[in-house]
Amino acid sequence: MCSRMLMKKLFFLLFACGVGAGVTQSPVLAQDRIYRCGNEYTNNASVAKDRGCKVVEGGNVTVVQGTRPATGSGAKAASSPPSAPRVDANDQKARDADARAILQSELKKAQARLADVKQEYNNGSPQRNALDLRNTQKYMERTADLKAQLDRAEADVAGIQREIDRLPPVR
Repeated sequence: MCSRMLMKKLFFLLFACGVGAGVTQSPVLAQDRIYRCGNEYTNNASVAKDRGCKVVEGGNVTVVQGTRPATGSGAKAASSPPSAPRVDANDQKARDADARAILQSELKKAQARLADVKQEYNNGSPQRNALDLRNTQKYMERTADLKAQLDRAEADVAGIQREIDRLPPVR
């Protein structure tokens, strides 16, 4: 009983694929010869012959066509996606001006911190306090800490200056 139903389903499946209808090859099952030309694949025999491509054997090959990257003077290095909202030129200028003002304010604060740390560091000889006079190890640790703070403050100033330099020029 079960094998009879299985045979009916199999017959129906074969008939639906075109085998039972006298069709020699079903469009679903047919595949042209595929040729490999280096890293490219083609099913065009004349192109494959001209380029000396080899036939790919042993299974079906699925090739998904991709898009080639745009080249030449028309291509932009970085562009926003087409769905990105457009900003009015005046609004963008105002945003740039705000960013510049914020960064200039941060630069002034960072430069003030740098000046304070430089003064306290005193070219590697900070002024000794009562604790430092009794414990030279504490003095060396404080000096190393001040040197690290000085390096960090200099890096902060340089980083903020780089960000300001990246902004569009003021017009």
